[in-house]
Amino acid sequence: QVQLVESGGGLVQAGDSLRLSCAASGLSFRSYIMGWFRQAPGKVREFVAGISAGGDSTDYADSVQGRFTISRDNAENTLYLQMNSLKPEDTAIYHCAAGVFVSRTPRNYNFWGQGTQVTVSS
Repeated sequence: QVQLVESGGGLVQAGDSLRLSCAASGLSFRSYIMGWFRQAPGKVREFVAGISAGGDSTDYADSVQGRFTISRDNAENTLYLQMNSLKPEDTAIYHCAAGVFVSRTPRNYNFWGQGTQVTVSS
């Protein structure tokens, strides 16, 4: 059974940093591309960042480019998202996802975590 479990969310002030983690089990983690998505209340789920299976290629939404960094540890089956200079508009539930090819489209991902809440106050 595939499980993706996010952690690291919380309530922070604008300008602060957070590091999200996604622990994967039940799948060959190193064979999957991984992504972070977020969903704010009343909005559609949107792509945040993606990383190739080997970790050598990354992709970021324009809204987080230069502030967020996605990385992975294939030995530990863990995905990360370092978030710096957080803004109130970053407030959302953040989900990690596993897929077989690089995509910004949620439907192209096969497995999803339940999400972790990030709230940024102004």
